[in-house]
Amino acid sequence: MPPADRISTGITGLDTIIDGGLIPNRSYLIRGNPGTGKTMVGLHFLLAGAENGEDVLCINLEESTADITRNAESVGLELSAVEFLDMSPSSDLFRESQNYSIFSPDEVDQESFAAEVTARIEEIEPSRVFIDPITRLRHLVPDEYQFRQQVISFMRFLQNMDTTVMFTSQHMEGAADDDLQFLSDGTFHLDNAEHGRTVSVPKLRGSDARRGPHSLRIRDDGVDVFPRLTIPEQADDAGLGTVQSGVPAFDELLMGGIDRGTITVISGPTGVGKTTTGAQFMKEAAGRGERSVIYMFEETRKTFFARAENVNIPVTNMVEHGTLAVEEVEPLNLSAEEFAHKVRREVEENDTKIVMIDGINGYRLSLRGERERLIRKLHSLGRYLKSRGVTVILVEEVGTVTSQFEATDVDISYLSDNIIFLRYIEVDGEMKKVIGVLKKRTSDFERTMREFEISSHGIKVGEPLRNLQGILSGIPTRTDERSIHPDSTLHPGE
Repeated sequence: MPPADRISTGITGLDTIIDGGLIPNRSYLIRGNPGTGKTMVGLHFLLAGAENGEDVLCINLEESTADITRNAESVGLELSAVEFLDMSPSSDLFRESQNYSIFSPDEVDQESFAAEVTARIEEIEPSRVFIDPITRLRHLVPDEYQFRQQVISFMRFLQNMDTTVMFTSQHMEGAADDDLQFLSDGTFHLDNAEHGRTVSVPKLRGSDARRGPHSLRIRDDGVDVFPRLTIPEQADDAGLGTVQSGVPAFDELLMGGIDRGTITVISGPTGVGKTTTGAQFMKEAAGRGERSVIYMFEETRKTFFARAENVNIPVTNMVEHGTLAVEEVEPLNLSAEEFAHKVRREVEENDTKIVMIDGINGYRLSLRGERERLIRKLHSLGRYLKSRGVTVILVEEVGTVTSQFEATDVDISYLSDNIIFLRYIEVDGEMKKVIGVLKKRTSDFERTMREFEISSHGIKVGEPLRNLQGILSGIPTRTDERSIHPDSTLHPGE
């Protein structure tokens, strides 16, 4: 619900952006190119009033009422509670245009328009009016000065009727709608960028608006707005403490575990056990009654459940008890802001303590937009989660099964507080896995590597591998410096 001195736009995310809602008895401009969603935003504004028992009026100057109603129904908006004053051009106007230009100003048209609008508003006494688009009034006046004067007079009339007004403008080159921004108390700018629809708030009198841009989506059930993340000025003190894996040798490697409220990257080649390692921290957290969430960008929920149950991580039980949520993220179905909103809602509504994004490469591919922009969004999401005391685990696939050591992408490394790496090596003709810690920003860590195994009993981490060197080079050697690789296999006792 908006504050007592505000009224809702009908779009929760938009209300959030503008400090709780619109100030009543003022005028607001929605500008943008065709197809950006201006009319849909205005209809949400009217429906919010109707749901509150208010009388509301749509003055449609371009699209017919039938077209508006049909388009609204396609996104789940039912407009029976909305009054319409349909002043859109009719087919009769085209037939009559043989005798005059339909685009020529005409004093009779001006007087007819003013009389009809005045009569309808005085009859209904609406508390909300939506005019779509007000720039059509340009055709009733001979020049820009008179258009400006007409709009000023119209807005004053509506304000004297205690009406809150929202009106649209076709913001195209040559449209010259800058004056409308000065005449309004607030401006919402809609755009349809490469990475999806956005809304910005360049002006809002009397409120602290978040300028944006913010993500806007038109779905089957109407318009949603997903505000850009804001980072709290003070970190949540609840983030203090350590998150342990519950595997003693692994926690020794980390010298106790990973600190709460930090970002950990678990990297390694495909199939080495990165997701299982992250889930192990969540298994231990569930034992403390804490909730975790996994966002899966590259693996199905069904496959993950089967694999986890087979290695003694009871994810089904964890989900049933509310200590774990697992969500598949559909490719190319979310904007970065929409995903951040999903994570923020999970954390704030469920007091979630651990968030895992599995995996980073899928995040880059799935969320629409260029790489640098998405990395910036990931950085913002990470900073927000840290400020809430949430422990973040990022799973990143790097390299091939056997390759030169590559811990993580440089951009992700910059973001992370901790880097845990997993790697395949060949020893005595047998493929093995090793685990190590490359970085731990908040405290010291063990600088050895240990053998890593996953079995039906769970994760096992062995003693430090002190008899091997050069593991990170991809060609490990015994301490006697003889190479261990496919063409030079060593056997015990050699």
